[in-house]
Amino acid sequence: MKLIFDQNLAPRLVRDLCVHFPDSVHVRHLGLQAAEDVTIWSYALENGFTIVTKDDDFRQRSFLRGAPPKVVWVRLGNCTTAEVEVVLRTRLDDIVAFDHDPNAALLVLTRPGIQSE
Repeated sequence: MKLIFDQNLAPRLVRDLCVHFPDSVHVRHLGLQAAEDVTIWSYALENGFTIVTKDDDFRQRSFLRGAPPKVVWVRLGNCTTAEVEVVLRTRLDDIVAFDHDPNAALLVLTRPGIQSE
């Protein structure tokens, strides 16, 4: 599973999660850190990535367009990179199941113990 981390998430997540998501990238590594959402969406679509973001605009785009690409919406509000990493590691099985579900377009991740949409 290939993840593309949006600019609102730290680039170090690529390194920190490489065991679980070895083909992942950050938009900064692609020169897309200042790109419009539509450009990132198109890149993810053309290259088989799932977008990981804290940006509500990608959630909206997912509702309007569906998948591909798929979107993992990290709904944590203000938090540290370590907290994002913990949620991604904790929900690894859900993320993999989401990736394998041909009908799924959006996965909402929240803090452990909080229901997602």
